[in-house]
Amino acid sequence: MAHLSKAVHDYRLSAMHRLMDRLRVDALVFGTPDFFQYATNYQLDVWPWERPVFVVVPRNGETFAVMNELSTNHLRFATSKGTVWLTDVTFYAEHPRVSNRLPLPAQLPEVVAALLSAKGLGMSRIAVDTQHPILAGAQRYLPELTLRPSLAEMRSLRWVKHAEEHQVMRDLAALTDWVQDRYRENIRPGRLVQELDHAMAALMVEEAANRFPGEDFDILKCWTLTGAASASPHGDGAACGSRIARGDTIVNLILPRLNGLHVENERTWFCGRPDSEQSRLYQVAAQATDAAVAAAVVGKRVCDMDAAAQAVIEAAGCGQYIFHRTGHAVGLMLHEYPEDMAFNTRPLLAGEVYSSEPGLYVYGLGGFRLDDTVIVGDKPEVIVNTPKTLEYATVA
Repeated sequence: MAHLSKAVHDYRLSAMHRLMDRLRVDALVFGTPDFFQYATNYQLDVWPWERPVFVVVPRNGETFAVMNELSTNHLRFATSKGTVWLTDVTFYAEHPRVSNRLPLPAQLPEVVAALLSAKGLGMSRIAVDTQHPILAGAQRYLPELTLRPSLAEMRSLRWVKHAEEHQVMRDLAALTDWVQDRYRENIRPGRLVQELDHAMAALMVEEAANRFPGEDFDILKCWTLTGAASASPHGDGAACGSRIARGDTIVNLILPRLNGLHVENERTWFCGRPDSEQSRLYQVAAQATDAAVAAAVVGKRVCDMDAAAQAVIEAAGCGQYIFHRTGHAVGLMLHEYPEDMAFNTRPLLAGEVYSSEPGLYVYGLGGFRLDDTVIVGDKPEVIVNTPKTLEYATVA
């Protein structure tokens, strides 16, 4: 396992150059965390709404960035590891200077304007992912600069992943399978769901340290919903003190990130032998997941994944229990672009990655959802391999 290499940088840079040519712009400017990471392989340590950052990718020339001084050493760590694709950085001051420390510029619009001018972009047409007031302020100093809002077009940069990204996601998915096995060993009546989730997260951190030492790993959430609360995809808002009871339907979510990339692994469990209705709904949900996965084929439409899952659920007479679309893309964000899966009629492309997570939600009984992460291809590749059999799902 290694951080994404220069091959991924070159792949993404080529995609950005093609987009610039299509938009007829001289550069792309990114000011949001996910696109900043896309262009630089650097995971921001600040919130840009509080400390704005910008990375500029020119059509001709090297990428450069404006960052807050708080990130100085954080960037040094990343640079020393050889994981960041950025060498030209201008820092601006966090607060007014009250001593003789090395001065840094503090007025960000002027800093951005001066940099764009110095890089030959002062009279250019530039595509931006966000209409930021700092950029508008810089434009006052560069009246011939044109900013083109282009988030919709920029989203396409993130659809198809490089082979190295797929491998990172496979390795991460294998870790989530390991954690699901630990859940299966630890689910029992009377256990606090939040205590269980923290215990499983601790086990995952320890296992990740063995598998990915020195890599950028973190956990968005280990999250268990038990009994009636699982009938809402996001719980009932009363998780504190909630305990697993015998007979419960349980839905759990494992949502980690490795080197900037996410994977989803979600399963439904039963604390004790499920009754006939629980068994039926579980099997419908599993079949719907498999149907969506089978539709993740190059040339089919994005929306065909949702339609395939919905058809299975409707045929089983369970349409009234559907409250959300089948899934979403997965990548630098957990909910990656495209975000409109159920309504998107463009053809699927080889190398896209999606969650397949149709769900049934029966008020008073529970939820039934099994989420696989799948890579689109001529033959779909499911990278989450936790079993979906009723036998595996029955514990305690």
